[in-house]
Amino acid sequence: MLPEPPPLPALTRSEGELVDCYLEVVDLLGRINPSRARDTYGALRAAQALVARAAALKEALTVMHMRGETELHHATLGRALRVLDGERRSGLVAVAPEPKEPPRR
Repeated sequence: MLPEPPPLPALTRSEGELVDCYLEVVDLLGRINPSRARDTYGALRAAQALVARAAALKEALTVMHMRGETELHHATLGRALRVLDGERRSGLVAVAPEPKEPPRR
């Protein structure tokens, strides 16, 4: 049985929306990443979806700003991202490592 993940930190509705939208954008960028993508159609569909998700991310930040939430509490938001597997998900945006060469005989 897998250990239970730590609970999400308390977030405002706007902070939760920011984290969700950010991770959706990261997931789409990972699917587009040319060093990892398998086919152009999948990458194209992810790129098309990216436009809408980026707009939602902008909207989440706009709402926060307009409501007077001028600071991003990076420690709390970072904890939320880690609980939601953000480290692995954001790692898919990075260039994939070169495959290791098989040992020479």
